[in-house]
Amino acid sequence: MPNAIEVADLGVRFRRNRRGRRSFKDLFAGSNRRSRPGEFWALRDVSFTVAPGESIGVVGRNGQGKSTLLKLVAGVLLPDEGSVRVNGGVAPLIEITGGFVGDLTVRENVRLTSGLHGMPRAEVSRRFDSIIDFAELDDFVDTPYKHLSNGMKVRLAFSVVSQLEEPILLVDEVLAVGDKAFREKCYTRIDELLADGRTLFFVSHSERDLRRFCQRGLYLDKGRLSMDASIHEVLDRYNADYNGG
Repeated sequence: MPNAIEVADLGVRFRRNRRGRRSFKDLFAGSNRRSRPGEFWALRDVSFTVAPGESIGVVGRNGQGKSTLLKLVAGVLLPDEGSVRVNGGVAPLIEITGGFVGDLTVRENVRLTSGLHGMPRAEVSRRFDSIIDFAELDDFVDTPYKHLSNGMKVRLAFSVVSQLEEPILLVDEVLAVGDKAFREKCYTRIDELLADGRTLFFVSHSERDLRRFCQRGLYLDKGRLSMDASIHEVLDRYNADYNGG
């Protein structure tokens, strides 16, 4: 069986104090391993594989490349060097507003976002009520998305993404926005998806959540993969580094 995710010699760079990545001219000219003035490598020389059904926790301080790595796996960003190969569709819960349109209603966004992820129209209709019920938005079905609170947006995003049949689930820190009761409901749903054989790629600063869901950890430090081991070993190493041990 092929790996769910294969990352080889991955590198991506950004410009400091500028919007966007690089100009079209830069992209057309191709990439090289030398940084131009004002650029820095957010990730560099990162390699690993993920087997189907594995649950991976990505660990590291802020600004070490964790969310960038998720976006590369999701296909939202393209690497400057190396490669990312994903064998199977992904269900991404990376950014609160990702894939949702502010002027459309909750109802319209559910249909649009589910459809963009390949869910047939009849299946969207069949699952619509359960999506809304899970998100606890029964009274806001015809409310424009832009008028929802951040907590409501998180509930809607998780509810839609968790209904997708994609084999790989990508989860960033966005769940931290939700209230405690809803987080527990989300965690129960993640447990169900893992029991169903889904692959989980999970970024979080919550040690409790990482130990609960993940078997294996990737420790990113200064944009490089510092450690790839069991989640318990990785967290012990991270805590020792953080506390100066």
